[in-house]
Amino acid sequence: MIRVCVLGSIGSGKSFIAKLFKYPIFNADKEANYIYKKDKQCFKKLKKKLPEFIKTFPIKKRELINAISTNNKNLKIISSVVHPIVRRKMNNFLNKKKYSKIVILDIPLLIENKLNKKNDILIFIKAHKSKIISRLKRRKNFNKKIFEYLKQNQTALKKKERLANYIVENNFSYNIMQSKIKLIKKSILDERNSS
Repeated sequence: MIRVCVLGSIGSGKSFIAKLFKYPIFNADKEANYIYKKDKQCFKKLKKKLPEFIKTFPIKKRELINAISTNNKNLKIISSVVHPIVRRKMNNFLNKKKYSKIVILDIPLLIENKLNKKNDILIFIKAHKSKIISRLKRRKNFNKKIFEYLKQNQTALKKKERLANYIVENNFSYNIMQSKIKLIKKSILDERNSS
């Protein structure tokens, strides 16, 4: 199984690129959203740690946003509860997909949480800043303050770019990006087959 990890800034199109590989994807953000909606244990822990913000189940996005924008230390508190659950789900996913030729890991804090392995293929997604901002503004719960906190939490993008095996300039055109990813996929498989 080849682990392909998609890296890049918030809004650079990591999930869009991940889908173009057409292999099983583990999307950490989707898992976290599912946990907020369905995991009562997670709710109880967060309510205990942040009672003035987390009120009712399922956990509302706006309550989390409110908690973080009131005090950015709350991001660490939320992460300390949610990340271990996401990590467990990732391990389950990897076990289930162990016979897949390739799996895609779309995990924003992959490097920061030391979830990458030596043989992982790292793909860094670059996108024009103005495109990123206009895409983020279309998101339902976009909050510039939270965006800045989350950005501070990500290892410097330059470092991620240096670590990457491939760098992809994302222009968000489906056809162009699909052909770029086809070439990368072929290159990854050829390289692994030859070694």
